[in-house]
Amino acid sequence: MELLKPTNDYVFKRIFGQKKNSDILKDLLQAILPNWNIKNVEPRQEVQLETDFITDKVCRLDILATLDDGTKVDIEMQMRNYNDIEARSLFYTTREYHQNLENGQDYIEIPKSIGIWISNFNVFNDEGPFHEIVRLRRDYENQIFTDKIEMHYLQLPKFKQKCKRISNKLEEWLTFISFENMEELKMIENEKVKKAEEELEYLSGDEAERRIAYLRETAEIDRKFAMTAARDQGRVEGRSEGKIEEKIETAKKMLEEEMDINLIIKITGLTKDEIEKRTNEELDVNLKNIKPPTYLTAAEKKTFEQISEKLLSVGIMTELDEDCLARY
Repeated sequence: MELLKPTNDYVFKRIFGQKKNSDILKDLLQAILPNWNIKNVEPRQEVQLETDFITDKVCRLDILATLDDGTKVDIEMQMRNYNDIEARSLFYTTREYHQNLENGQDYIEIPKSIGIWISNFNVFNDEGPFHEIVRLRRDYENQIFTDKIEMHYLQLPKFKQKCKRISNKLEEWLTFISFENMEELKMIENEKVKKAEEELEYLSGDEAERRIAYLRETAEIDRKFAMTAARDQGRVEGRSEGKIEEKIETAKKMLEEEMDINLIIKITGLTKDEIEKRTNEELDVNLKNIKPPTYLTAAEKKTFEQISEKLLSVGIMTELDEDCLARY
């Protein structure tokens, strides 16, 4: 039987997000946060993962948990790179911090928020470590501004490249999450990781679970394909629109030089209607929406309306002249 991959975010959540497996989640978090003495981890109440939700291309299958000191942790497996993880992770981590504020609570009492992102791609394409930590710092001497928000990025490709031999608990867990063959799993001695392996084997043997994991995988592929196609289409339309704009600009300059319209049509390839429509659009201003500025007094507004009405009647006022008339 071929095992499912923990890099599938549905499989990842099924292994680490269930309350019965809170000891597995605790061990993983302790490996990621070695400076913390984590005694208890409480995953938030589970929501039934319906198939329609799983196949939603934009749904999040993250795991939300609370540590024994009240710290909130949001951990998510990222299957594919949509080139938005920096902004996305910042948004969700700061949103979690904001949502931790309770009515009547002092700001200083808001629990710390930690975002953990395990990615099946490199977030930072440099020679940095596979486990990157991002905190808010001052420019002056690079001092920590606050420890209330913290983001961790665990990049599996970098891990596979840099880790030649398992030497600690974090490397055991990342080996399990990113394994490619059974030989890699045999090298792991951590009992909690072995329990996670048993959970993975159970999920892999369940036809319904395999089906949902497959649907989730294809939903992610469809999303990636749709985004790529949309970007490519946007480039094509942008280039096409750009060429038309260039021709319009050329036509406008030729009109300014009072060149014959038939010659302009011949040179630019535009029709007479296209030229007239686009040039008129730029000259068109709304003559019916002339209003006195709000900073005028009631008497001044009345005078403004009387004068603007006369100017409009002879066609020598537009919205662009509102402020000049008001100051007059």
